[in-house]
Amino acid sequence: MEEVLYNIEIHKDAGGYLGKIYSDIDGVKEFNNEYIDRLLRDIIFDMQLALDEFSNRSADFAEGMEEIK
Repeated sequence: MEEVLYNIEIHKDAGGYLGKIYSDIDGVKEFNNEYIDRLLRDIIFDMQLALDEFSNRSADFAEGMEEIK
């Protein structure tokens, strides 16, 4: 089954770049940077942190379910 984890928008304006990420995990977040590579780094880093946290919560939940059995 395919599931969309994030939708990403990137816009360029006179002051640099604006990135928006949409997810069911974190909602909407915005990132601004003058440089596209730094904007992408920030977005990727944030997504990795959110997914790591989600994985840890899922693992903790699974362990709790095992203890209940």
